Amino acid sequence: MGRRPLLAAAGWLATTVAATLVGLAAIQLVGAGITGTPGGLRDEREVARALASSAPVTTTPGPEPTAGATPTATSTATAASHPPAAGGGRRGFVTGGGTAVAECGPAGVRLVSWSPAQGYRVKDYDRGPDDHVEVRFVGPEGEHELRLRCRGGEPVATPHD
Repeated sequence: MGRRPLLAAAGWLATTVAATLVGLAAIQLVGAGITGTPGGLRDEREVARALASSAPVTTTPGPEPTAGATPTATSTATAASHPPAAGGGRRGFVTGGGTAVAECGPAGVRLVSWSPAQGYRVKDYDRGPDDHVEVRFVGPEGEHELRLRCRGGEPVATPHD
């Protein structure tokens, strides 16, 4: 074996090692910004507290509609960035599987936004406006279904059939 192929192999190996180390260093510098959740992870209490505050709602609908449990806790909220529809109120709801914000209007109840909890995903949703709307979260501890309707111009959770 000649000297030239041996030098080419050694050069290729050194370049590969250097590129790998540079890539790992870049990932270390960027940190959670590559794969982390913007704004960090929030537990159920922090989400409920955020929903109860007058801060703008920044969650967006999940993109995974397909085919439960009743809500475990609820919290009221008024979103400053989106005033309620005419004749209706806006309210936030928290379940073990995620959170949702709904509002009542002339056409019925409408899901404004929803967000699954950590480890959960959106299985199905009906955004409305309609007489009833729902969102289902599925995750490691099962399925959580949140069904909502308007009562007295305010969104309320209803048990599912």
